[in-house]
Amino acid sequence: MDNRLWINLPVKDLQAAQAFYEQAGFLLPKADASNAQQAAFYLEGQHLYVMLFPEESFEAFTQQAIADTSIGSEVLFSLSAKTREEVDNFMFRIEQAGGTVFAPPGERNGMYGAGFSDVDGHRWNFLVMDV
Repeated sequence: MDNRLWINLPVKDLQAAQAFYEQAGFLLPKADASNAQQAAFYLEGQHLYVMLFPEESFEAFTQQAIADTSIGSEVLFSLSAKTREEVDNFMFRIEQAGGTVFAPPGERNGMYGAGFSDVDGHRWNFLVMDV
């Protein structure tokens, strides 16, 4: 396997989080790692996996309390897009899946992008960058 980033996220309701990520366009791995305790997703063209864990499982693993995303941000994940249309289409899917677009698609700091939160308040950027 090539190098990948595995993002582990605590979720309040595993089934609701799974439904969000599926509807948003994230894909289940071929060897489906989903079970009653966790779910794995990836986004085509990105070298990352999103692992969803019920909060109790996440806390047992990290041995720390979970950040309250309703009052602050724990982290901001940024994904790269190839085109503005890809950003726009992705944000449409995010809203349809029940996510929150907190920064609508637009030009900012020389980049085109948008920001969204999943159903548990985890924040993401989707950006077109000329690097």
